[in-house]
Amino acid sequence: MRRVVVPELLDSDTGTPREVTEGLADLRMLNRRFGGTRTTSSLLQNVAIRRQLKTVSLLDVGGASGDVAAAARESLAQSGITLETVLLDRAPTHLGRSHPAVCGDALALPFADNSFDVIGCSLFLHHLEPPQIVAFTNEALRVARHALVINDLVRHPIHWTMAAAGCTIYRSRLTRHDAPVSVRRAYTVPEVRQVMKQTDASLIEIRSFYFFRMGVTAWKKPHTT
Repeated sequence: MRRVVVPELLDSDTGTPREVTEGLADLRMLNRRFGGTRTTSSLLQNVAIRRQLKTVSLLDVGGASGDVAAAARESLAQSGITLETVLLDRAPTHLGRSHPAVCGDALALPFADNSFDVIGCSLFLHHLEPPQIVAFTNEALRVARHALVINDLVRHPIHWTMAAAGCTIYRSRLTRHDAPVSVRRAYTVPEVRQVMKQTDASLIEIRSFYFFRMGVTAWKKPHTT
């Protein structure tokens, strides 16, 4: 299935405050039921174990209401790992109050080098075109001490069909438009692997997760940590 870029309504801020609120609630439901929180938790736990971290500072880019970060915090706590999160989003209306938060540009992060252990994002990568993915990855690795972790959709015909069929359970008309559009806009694993080869990462690891999710870990070069 060919990748097609169609603007997503939640990104364009065309919805009413209620529609935005309901759209974010739909995202929380989708992450909870269809592998989103599990993917991010697993990626963060892997970094913590590999780098022997008991406390992990995370900048969650496009973190919105912070539900994925909150679920990851609970999951990692069961393994004795403390997750400390700062959310970053371009729109203040998307940000929740569960974590410290800042508005900013993902391609020009408003933080110094090595400010966080990990930079993460969930359902953000498919909004970027390949050159932007390279720029974002390199910027994230500048701000990270250890790695960038990416949780995103996998483009597949079955996934698109399920996203479209889910319109009956979505609260917001924004989600009814955005869910199938997001799948058509998403990448396949080979496509992401090819793009990530152009970044400054020392190693790229990509894993498949439940319900058409991919988890990407871009490790920072050791001499820059």
